[in-house]
Amino acid sequence: MMSRMEERLEKRKAWSNDEMLTEIRLAAQMILSGELVGFPTETVYGLGANALDMEAVKKIYEAKGRPSDNPLIIHVCNIKMAESVVDLNWRARLLMDIFWPGPISLVLRAKDIVPEITRGGLDTAAVRMPDNAIALELIRISGVPIAAPSANRSGRPSPTDAVTVREDIGEAVAIVLDGGPAKVGLESTVLDVSGESPVLLRPGGISKEEIETALNMPILLPSDGNSLKRSPGTRYRHYAPKIPLLLADCSYSSESGGKKWAWIGTSEPTGSPFIKIIFKDTEEYAKELFRVLRLIEKSGAETIIAEIPDESGIGRALKDRLVRASGI
Repeated sequence: MMSRMEERLEKRKAWSNDEMLTEIRLAAQMILSGELVGFPTETVYGLGANALDMEAVKKIYEAKGRPSDNPLIIHVCNIKMAESVVDLNWRARLLMDIFWPGPISLVLRAKDIVPEITRGGLDTAAVRMPDNAIALELIRISGVPIAAPSANRSGRPSPTDAVTVREDIGEAVAIVLDGGPAKVGLESTVLDVSGESPVLLRPGGISKEEIETALNMPILLPSDGNSLKRSPGTRYRHYAPKIPLLLADCSYSSESGGKKWAWIGTSEPTGSPFIKIIFKDTEEYAKELFRVLRLIEKSGAETIIAEIPDESGIGRALKDRLVRASGI
């Protein structure tokens, strides 16, 4: 009898686009040759390399301008591949069965096969199985785990489409696989399950409440900076547009000092912004955030005012990205 995860993977095996499959096979050859590949996931687009090839992984850090102590997430296509790079425990196996493939990365003790550069110098590594047919097929055909942060210059808003990848780091990649817009739009949840008490290192597409229900136990939040070191994207300014971003509620009006300001949120602002983008709900706000930040910075607006979202569900992850983008 198949597990829940195996049933979900079985549904993603159907493949009808021969042209895309040819591109995926070419991309897999590039991965095995030590090159970088841009590819879609359900969260954001990734900049991928063979996670076990030190020289290939080094190219990721160079292409992004990424600090070397910022670890990478290792993407896998099955449990056997996950077992080859980290030590699995019962909590990890349960979460994998419930949420994989999906937007949650699990931090576990790394095996010696994982190069230090991939781990950011730590004794742990984050692994996840993306919920995207192109990504899964790329990993499967490559036959190796793929290390992949978001496919953008470090500190910039993450790319949610192939065009943005080409604009940001096109010269650094051998090929970009175009899978259309990302369906989640924010990076994965990162959960440390290497110890006795699970710790939420980065909120994302799977909420804290969903994880607590699955494990039937409370999830802790990081108590110090040492905990955060185990997660990508938590210790440096990230997701920032080229113009200032401020956080406010819908009562914001004219405190921008006469500058042309843009408003983004789910509510109507009381003032008169140069541009306003109103999302139908928090989910759309999260999905479109990075695309909209890049759009507004090209519009002539001088400041972005972002409505602070409610922290339920994906709102916690959305607020996290807005806070980091603002530099608070």
